[in-house]
Amino acid sequence: MFNSNRPSLEELPSSAQLLKSTVIAGVSAVAILVTVVLPAEYGIDPTRIGGVLGLTEMGEIKTQLAEEAEMDRQMMEAEGDQSSLLNDIFGLFVGAAQAQEATPAEEGEAWRDEITFTLAPGDSAEWKLVMEEGQTAEYLMTVEGGRVNFDLHGHGGGDSVTYEKGRGSTGGEGEIVADFDGEHGWFWRNRDSTEVTVTLRVRGEYAEFKDAS
Repeated sequence: MFNSNRPSLEELPSSAQLLKSTVIAGVSAVAILVTVVLPAEYGIDPTRIGGVLGLTEMGEIKTQLAEEAEMDRQMMEAEGDQSSLLNDIFGLFVGAAQAQEATPAEEGEAWRDEITFTLAPGDSAEWKLVMEEGQTAEYLMTVEGGRVNFDLHGHGGGDSVTYEKGRGSTGGEGEIVADFDGEHGWFWRNRDSTEVTVTLRVRGEYAEFKDAS
């Protein structure tokens, strides 16, 4: 009833050919997993190819955001609305106190660069210092109107490091000593329900201060 051309036995792939194709497909999948998926999704870069392609930082940010979301969920489960309100009020008082304590630092050497930006609820920003290994930079951060989560980290040449993480931060000050040549700086995200304004002042040993958002 139907005319069809069936392949002959000679035209069918042999067991050895099928095995070879399977092995090639498996090796390709593992290579993609190690060089692309792990750096981009989880910040894991065993080959350092992800760092060269900029995928490792993407994965680190995704991992950080997932950690922040989980921490926020746990906090909301453990605390009631009243407790959250008290924490907000306390955070604002702490921020004011830190800003007052940090004021004397401004009386010394002038700040080399200063930025101010406003984050709506859920928004993020990222600024980096271009530094060489061993160089030191000082910073003063103030947050008005609420609190922010931040990640102070560095990356370059396939290397990455986390210097400090802050959750519900209302400001602070300190210094960065570069672990390696590359970009070192901050990633902020506003997890509050109101706008917050962040001001960052920096000075010290660095070639450039730039927006990395």
